[in-house]
Amino acid sequence: MLHAAAPRLEAEELSDSLPAAEPRTTPVAPPLAWIALAIAGLIAAALLALNVRDGAPLGWDRAIILGLRVSGDTKQPIGPPWLHEVMVNLTALGSGTILTIVVVAVVGLLLVQRLRLTAALVIVATTLGGGVAAQAKHWVGRPRPELVDHLVQVTGLSFPSGHATNSAIVYLTLAGLVAQVTRTAAVRVYVLMLAALLVGAIGSSRVYLGVHWPSDVLAGWCAGTGWAALWWWIAATLRARLGGTMHR
Repeated sequence: MLHAAAPRLEAEELSDSLPAAEPRTTPVAPPLAWIALAIAGLIAAALLALNVRDGAPLGWDRAIILGLRVSGDTKQPIGPPWLHEVMVNLTALGSGTILTIVVVAVVGLLLVQRLRLTAALVIVATTLGGGVAAQAKHWVGRPRPELVDHLVQVTGLSFPSGHATNSAIVYLTLAGLVAQVTRTAAVRVYVLMLAALLVGAIGSSRVYLGVHWPSDVLAGWCAGTGWAALWWWIAATLRARLGGTMHR
């Protein structure tokens, strides 16, 4: 009887280590899918990096970036005049300042709700992800596109797009971790869809403004999505170990 009681006591002690406000389980989702998505995203980004190490644009890079300019005038983007302003505003949503404000605001909200584990995961995931993304630019060393005029001021290297990578890391990680502490399916779907739309719009704006090759943005999307999926899985695993059993 003593031996049978020991595992039960150990499980109770582990459960007590999770803050009371934190959900003990995660919403239904296959953990293997998160792992597969993480691996696929990071491998795709690495393969793109290998293909652009020489700095030359890929064929579809040139075709897309030229297709977004008026024929014969690389200074003039396609579309109505207001589209330029919209793209500038969208690209700002992926800036370091805005992303930092978003992370701080969400962490504050999570702490107010006593979701300390989720808040800590957000801080660690976004901070480490931003550091890795910054280092990746130096590993690849790809220059900015000079094929068309830049419509906003930029500095630094091109691959991967920092806006695309960091917005994917921040918005998708936040969406995934918030979804884990949200019990309403409709809210989870809304949060994830909103994050995906934001990430897509921010990355697209970088190509439209002529400051990144499409492959820079695609690599950022792949790496950021893979990173977010990795942390969704890490968070679900921690919840399972600290407070309950992960739904399968």
